[in-house]
Amino acid sequence: MSEAEQGFTGGFNPWVVAFTVTLATFMEILDTSIANVSLPHMAGNLSVSQDEATWVLTSYLVSNAIVLPVSGWLSSRFGRKRFYMTCVALFTISSFLCGIAPSLGSLVFFRVLQGAGGGGLAPTEQAILADTFPPRKRGMAFAVYGMAVVLAPAIGPTLGGYITDHFTWRWSFFINVPVGIVSLLLSARILRDPPWLVEARRRVWPIDYPGLGLVSVGLGSLEYVLDKGQESDWFAAPSITFFAALSAAALIGFVIWEWRQEHPVVDVRMFRSRSFATSAMLMLVLGIVLYGSTVLLPQYEQVWMGYSAQQAGEALSPGGVVVILLLPFVGRLVSKVDARWLIACGFLIIAASLFHMVHTLYPGMDFRTAVLIRVYQAAGLAFLFVPINTVAYQGFPPEKNNAVSGIINLARNMGGDIGIAVVTTVIARRSQFHQERLVAGLDAANPLLRARLAAMAAAIQHAGSSSGEALRRAYALLGRQLAQQAQTLAYLDVLFLLGCFTAVMVPLVFLTRRARPGAAAMGH
Repeated sequence: MSEAEQGFTGGFNPWVVAFTVTLATFMEILDTSIANVSLPHMAGNLSVSQDEATWVLTSYLVSNAIVLPVSGWLSSRFGRKRFYMTCVALFTISSFLCGIAPSLGSLVFFRVLQGAGGGGLAPTEQAILADTFPPRKRGMAFAVYGMAVVLAPAIGPTLGGYITDHFTWRWSFFINVPVGIVSLLLSARILRDPPWLVEARRRVWPIDYPGLGLVSVGLGSLEYVLDKGQESDWFAAPSITFFAALSAAALIGFVIWEWRQEHPVVDVRMFRSRSFATSAMLMLVLGIVLYGSTVLLPQYEQVWMGYSAQQAGEALSPGGVVVILLLPFVGRLVSKVDARWLIACGFLIIAASLFHMVHTLYPGMDFRTAVLIRVYQAAGLAFLFVPINTVAYQGFPPEKNNAVSGIINLARNMGGDIGIAVVTTVIARRSQFHQERLVAGLDAANPLLRARLAAMAAAIQHAGSSSGEALRRAYALLGRQLAQQAQTLAYLDVLFLLGCFTAVMVPLVFLTRRARPGAAAMGH
């Protein structure tokens, strides 16, 4: 059995290696969700508007998206351990600089550096795990990775709310510093580059500057469009139209250019593998559903159910616990069962949970129901991360592991950005549609409406208001109820859309190539 099939551990227990690299990725994903919660406080403290403060998020996402697909190439060229430790160091130092930033401009600049460092962490970790564990044990390794990816966004809002309420938004960044230092010390001691990567570094080839430029412009522009689209009314804004056209031109040019290169910065020829192309699509959809619903549910709970940020986070957290409990089970199962059936099962569970939410979500639902609808969805998520990652590596030699992990992580991240953009846009547009329809259905002469308004006015007047003031407040209360109903209907529309999109993925799963459970799938 070759060294690649046995797994390369560098002389250490493979689980020690897994813990070492998971630490930094968990820190990076957790920080992203914490920063989202702290945004209003950053805006107030730095004396900028809420719209200006969103550049704190956009700047990070743009640089993160640019680094993700090229991380495999950077690892191969400069050495994976060196590249990984550089990313950890850059993320840690820039986190400290973000914490002491005196102005919005400096904070945005440091977030660009932080995004560049964070972009290389997840794909490099995944490639390290793929090389450390033999293919038959890779499922359990990816289960560890899945825990970090799912748990961090689940506890991030709760932790972010606590930190912001009890300390200051700056601690959202400072908490990364000790974790980053520990990660650097462990990485320096434990990580080793496998022989096939060391050999690849000896074969020096010219840097593909046109490819780097095109992918940077294409993904950076796309990230801007997704993040700012709804805020700018999409293609009604010249800036969105310009960046969308620039992104499309750059990415099409990038694919054409890279396809012809002997040493591309991103090996787009890997998409000739039907299993890999389908895996990337499945991971993209998983990102859309995971991040889209992670934004949708706490937003609804806070705006229309009166939850605090911490309570909304607590409603999500049990779902993260369910994933942690199920992932080791799925990790073992993937070595015994055809991964395609596990993926199909996961998408079916998520689709069923989303359709269930359509009939369950309403402003008066209790906390237990809010927890359970997330738990049902989380049960499906557990059946997706490990099997999709396992299928993605099928048919590629170990020296391609870096490239595979970079593209698969990019697919998940871009899916997340698309999911958030879709959710915010559909809610805004469908809320307006439903509100217009509800208002059009109101008839001032309707005796039921008049009786309702009179009852509300009487209750308000009984609390001490004058009759004129009570009537005005009754109309305002009716307007809020209409807005609440319109928003709820819009949320249900989004859930139904996500459910349909997820259900469509079930037959697509079987476009991937069947792998014998636990078998090594090296070579083309």
